[in-house]
Amino acid sequence: MKTYIQAGADAVLIGEARFGMRLPGDIGADRLKEAVAAAHGLGAKAYVAMNKLFRNEELVHLPEYVRLVADAGADAVVFGDPAVLLNIRDHAPGMALHWNAEMTGTNSAAAAYWGRKGAIRAVLARELNEEEIVDFKRQSALEVQVQVHGATNIYYSHRNLLQSYMDHLGKEARLVDLGGDRGLYLVEVERPEEHLPVYEDSNGTHVMSSDDICLLEALPELLSAGIDSLYVEPLLKTERYNETAIRVYRKAIDAWKADPDGYAFDERDLDAIRELQPADRELSFGFLYKEQVY
Repeated sequence: MKTYIQAGADAVLIGEARFGMRLPGDIGADRLKEAVAAAHGLGAKAYVAMNKLFRNEELVHLPEYVRLVADAGADAVVFGDPAVLLNIRDHAPGMALHWNAEMTGTNSAAAAYWGRKGAIRAVLARELNEEEIVDFKRQSALEVQVQVHGATNIYYSHRNLLQSYMDHLGKEARLVDLGGDRGLYLVEVERPEEHLPVYEDSNGTHVMSSDDICLLEALPELLSAGIDSLYVEPLLKTERYNETAIRVYRKAIDAWKADPDGYAFDERDLDAIRELQPADRELSFGFLYKEQVY
């Protein structure tokens, strides 16, 4: 966390798997206050991930954790499940809320609904193109967050699908963590050359995109549209890779803000990321320039 802030991040998303999904590492309740204080000491904000889809038996733990997050001085809670919002109202009514409904944050009317419930920021779905992002921002009173770099989640299930399959093969079969470069992949028959990384944690099964979003060249368009938060996804990458990506994006953002009209994209910045980019994962604009067909 400290490394990424020193590289240029002005906010970090932290927490633990009991309450948040797809975190690169747990910062448990016993160290949350220390982590928030460390982020603030370095001039950054600390958001706490509570973006799980909660089961009934898990709801009993929410009030205590919400109070702990508030006591730690966290700057906001990232949520998708309304159960979190209800607990925030009851146990930490002054806490800022960021609505992150994963792949369903696609229209400003839904964002406005959660805004009336107390959310101040909407995390947009990765499938929106530039025109839709700009229109969303124009029509919404909420802050808007867009992912600008890294892998995206394209499928999630509470079920441990991989472990269930391995159990089906026999009692001796077990999943083995082979690391980010030799992990488990899903391959579609129609696109055998694309590998979709799959991993499981205590929250279930997650399937990630076969390539990495890289919107470095499109930053002027997003910043001109007034996008409030640009997110770099750290999953499936080394600390060195993430640190490099954050430094590059920070440099570009600061250069644009200093002189929007005179800003020019520096290809060498992208080269610094390419040098560390996994050979089997392409950098792409994702859906940013794709025409949506309904």
